[in-house]
Amino acid sequence: MIKNEKEKYMIHCQNEYDSLHQVIVSPPDYMKITTVINETQAYYAKENINIKKARTQHDFFVKTLKNHGTEVIFLPTKPNLNEQVFTRDIGFTIHDQLFTATMEQDIRKEETNLLKNWLDNEQLDYTSFSDTTIEGGDMIIDNNHIWIGLSQRTKQTAIDYLRAQFPYLEITAIPLREDILHLDCVFNILEDKHALIYPDGMSKAAYKKIQEHYTLIEVTKEEQFKMAPNVLSVGNRKVISLPENKRVNDILKELDYHIIEVPFSEIIKSGGSFRCCTLPLYRRKS
Repeated sequence: MIKNEKEKYMIHCQNEYDSLHQVIVSPPDYMKITTVINETQAYYAKENINIKKARTQHDFFVKTLKNHGTEVIFLPTKPNLNEQVFTRDIGFTIHDQLFTATMEQDIRKEETNLLKNWLDNEQLDYTSFSDTTIEGGDMIIDNNHIWIGLSQRTKQTAIDYLRAQFPYLEITAIPLREDILHLDCVFNILEDKHALIYPDGMSKAAYKKIQEHYTLIEVTKEEQFKMAPNVLSVGNRKVISLPENKRVNDILKELDYHIIEVPFSEIIKSGGSFRCCTLPLYRRKS
């Protein structure tokens, strides 16, 4: 699908690794650990977030995206919304359809409203969920196969709804360990059927199911804590990753991926990394 020059925005994502052309982000202007909502935040709650450093790291991340051909769209920030930097959670695109999420935690629900306001202003169509919760961090898209984390934040009723909406797609639920925030904290796919995975973060049956489809690169408990699976592919085998995850980066380099190391140490204190900080609208196969 090719974007028409007259169209300002295109909604289309077939997978997690085609060239990233348009993405929504939100700078960490008011990032702070207040109400602890995951294990990583609990670990860093006392130290908390250095906002100046977080902004500098996010600015460099945005510059990196732009340098690799991505148009970056910014949502406005609000002082009372401390988790806005994680735009992946508030929506997701399945092929040509954009969905807005329904957040589990009260402190994050207003973020979705800001996204809806922006979409309304730009006259972009989207679908919302009612009477259930689902978050974009639990959605992994791979062409005709959709992997969805069954977590504390994404419910079975939401997965059933998507199955009804997309009967022609294979949708597989992945039960996550109770303390795992989202699926993309323990599983992420790359080109050529490679995938990063933290086996202990999901059921054994789910791991075996994933293993049927991908050549798996397993990460350790320490690497998972440093968000090793939460890389971001920008197309043409280019992957943005944390410099701290050297072993994983070296493995990917041996598999002929081009690793773009970007410092993000301040932002991962709140439990998310590069994939968590991006809401792709438009990917296109090069």
